[in-house]
Amino acid sequence: MTKTLQKLGSTATVASNGRIAEAAHLQAIEGNPLAAEEIAMFEMFEREGWPPERRRAHILRRIKDRGRIAAAE
Repeated sequence: MTKTLQKLGSTATVASNGRIAEAAHLQAIEGNPLAAEEIAMFEMFEREGWPPERRRAHILRRIKDRGRIAAAE
């Protein structure tokens, strides 16, 4: 397991969810490791069975909101 996954996800949830663990690993390889908050978000998507369209809309809204917060500062 990579240091990023150990740091972010030594929990059983991340270890048991192969897709999230694989995505986190690939992001770490690309130099863009997932934050614990991002892993939690993807786990929620899986747990609650969100369809792809809803997941995408949620992520885009978070990005948009983050831009507003940065601009306000």
